Amino acid sequence: MSAGEGAEQPAHGAHGRPPTRADRWASYKQSPYVPAVVLLFILAAAAGLFAGSYTYTMADPTPRSIPAAVVDGAEARGGKKFVVGMDEALDASLHLHRYATRAGARQAMEEQKVFVTLRPGERGVAMDIAGAGGATVAQLLAETGAKVAKATGVPVTITDVKPLQEGDPRGLALFYISLAAVIIGFVGAIQLSVHARALDPLERILFTVAYALLGGFAIAAVVDWWLGALDLPFVESWLILALTMFASGMVFTMFNTIMGRWAMLPTWGLMVLLGNPSSGGAVSWPLLPSVLGHIGRWLPPGASVNAQHTAVYYQGHQYAFPFLVLAAWSLLSCTVFWVWRHRHPGGRGRVPEHAAAAA
Repeated sequence: MSAGEGAEQPAHGAHGRPPTRADRWASYKQSPYVPAVVLLFILAAAAGLFAGSYTYTMADPTPRSIPAAVVDGAEARGGKKFVVGMDEALDASLHLHRYATRAGARQAMEEQKVFVTLRPGERGVAMDIAGAGGATVAQLLAETGAKVAKATGVPVTITDVKPLQEGDPRGLALFYISLAAVIIGFVGAIQLSVHARALDPLERILFTVAYALLGGFAIAAVVDWWLGALDLPFVESWLILALTMFASGMVFTMFNTIMGRWAMLPTWGLMVLLGNPSSGGAVSWPLLPSVLGHIGRWLPPGASVNAQHTAVYYQGHQYAFPFLVLAAWSLLSCTVFWVWRHRHPGGRGRVPEHAAAAA
């Protein structure tokens, strides 16, 4: 055997040479580190945006436009001075609507067209507020009314003609149950995509309907029957919660079809960062920044809060609009999912990626 025969032969080809920078980068891109690093920055940004969105809308609520009813005769006996004082104290945010009778003004309040009524009182002015119309607005109006009465010397009688239920003195319970329906709605869809990946499109929709119905029932039962925090019109509230959960779940499913594993980003942004703070549940829409106040009504969280709020406190005056909003989001999401269902990462007809690569 020659001296050279036992020596290690030099390697040939790409497998024998040291990896280049391009090779290392290509390998790194295929590793789990890339999405993990991306998630580090996404989660940090989401945390800041989550805190910022709620702080922006709730930390310092400012009146922008408060619809107010003025009954004929309210501006007599110093009432005009009081009305002007209220408008100045609220930074010209009162939107005055004239009514000939107290009954007409009360009807407008029942239809949620106004938040406060100014009418003639036995002495000076009587101010009717609606705690159920928005606890933050009612509190602001009551505090401002007392200050203006003292400053102008005009006697004022303040009455909450539509108080909140005893179990919900801050008016936040409806916001929280709607928030629960929204979050569990898309978390349920996420869990289906992870643990029931093989579901076919129709099965996925039907299971979303099923957990929405059961989840909505559970929320309503706990809040009403178990805790007694709210006296709900049970069937209507249950169906609103179920429709909210279904819409939220299908929104995630839609984005999962379009964006794959990054579907949580637009879902979280739409439903939580934008939708919940602008829903009017924690801070009534007259105190929200005007753009958020308008956008919120067109998103599932705002529609859910509005429908639930009217069902509980303004029975007989329910509007179709919030239901149409929830139905529209559900229909849009289901349509996008169904049309592009071949792009959804689930389903029994799909070949696993590793199997496809091996073939």
